[in-house]
Amino acid sequence: MTVWMLLLAGMIVLTGAVVQGSVGFGMNLIAAPLLAIADPTLVPVPLLLVASAFALLPVLRERGHTDWRGVRWGLFGRVPGTALGVAALALLPARWVAILIGVVVLVSVALSLLAWRPRPTRPALFTAGMASGTFGTAAAIGGPPIALVYQHTAGPAVRSTLGAYFAAGSVLSILGLALGGQIHGDQLLAAVILLPFALVGFLISGPLRHLLDAGRTRPALLIVAGLSALVLLLKAAL
Repeated sequence: MTVWMLLLAGMIVLTGAVVQGSVGFGMNLIAAPLLAIADPTLVPVPLLLVASAFALLPVLRERGHTDWRGVRWGLFGRVPGTALGVAALALLPARWVAILIGVVVLVSVALSLLAWRPRPTRPALFTAGMASGTFGTAAAIGGPPIALVYQHTAGPAVRSTLGAYFAAGSVLSILGLALGGQIHGDQLLAAVILLPFALVGFLISGPLRHLLDAGRTRPALLIVAGLSALVLLLKAAL
């Protein structure tokens, strides 16, 4: 990459890091489509490596707020959800899978605005984990289902719990890619170069999270979830 392209990619990652550091998720939503345009070699492996390391930062910053029970049940659901995502891609055209997922997320956001008040119970977490695994595998957008379950939870718990869930889930994905011989030295180098931009974004997100914690965490979660669905539908339409 040229210096200018490197700076562009870094600013994209930085922006995604600010969103995820303050809201709890959203880095891949913002960074993946833009990096794919700027330099396709940065997606998915380098971005996944950066996002995996980044996911641990909210857990460390807001340690003590992580709902480890929720992380565990979400991961239990992610395993069969991943298999469902693979099956969906094998049985249905990718475009229709993306449309279906986008509609489901938009309907969930609409229900949340009207009357639906999900809570992080074991059945809800398992179901959300399954949906997250399916959506993440089939369309690379796995954050909204888990985020929606925690929409009525305090900001620190949302960020640290989602961070722990994403970190663990990313490790599974990285192991699968490594076993499949999909991770190479140049991808590791690209991740190392982009990581400092993510760290800067994380530092910037510090003051922003305090603004969201003043009763704005839930609206922010719903906005990012809705945007993720719209981006998915737009990609499917093009």
